[in-house]
Amino acid sequence: MPSKPTLALIAHDAKKDAMVEFARRHLDKLEDFNLVGTGTTGGRIQEAFPGLEITRLKSGPLGGDQQIGAMIADGKLQGLLFFVDPLSPMPHDVDVKALMRLALVYDLPMALNPSTADILLRSARLTGLKTSSQTPEVGTFAS
Repeated sequence: MPSKPTLALIAHDAKKDAMVEFARRHLDKLEDFNLVGTGTTGGRIQEAFPGLEITRLKSGPLGGDQQIGAMIADGKLQGLLFFVDPLSPMPHDVDVKALMRLALVYDLPMALNPSTADILLRSARLTGLKTSSQTPEVGTFAS
């Protein structure tokens, strides 16, 4: 595992401003993570905070969701912040559901809105990973 835990940042179009605002409020905490983001979300965060390192993957509908899913399955991701817009139709809804399913299967800490993401960033489950080199097995819970 890298010296810093890896956190994925994804936001549907109507939630990208909320993700950028979340990053602004938590800039100091986000610097403690290796950040990855889907194309546009990563680009918006990078543009707003040029000093914050974020690896940009493909756009969600073009494979970015699957790239993050593969990171989950490979144990390379320790948390997922996915600001979902439940009121807009998503042409790649199947991809989104598959990504959420993987997060559930691998017991990955996941936040779907800013309120839960605030809590997740303060949680011992995510922040405790900074000093732990153990990744829980699928279907088990870390205490």
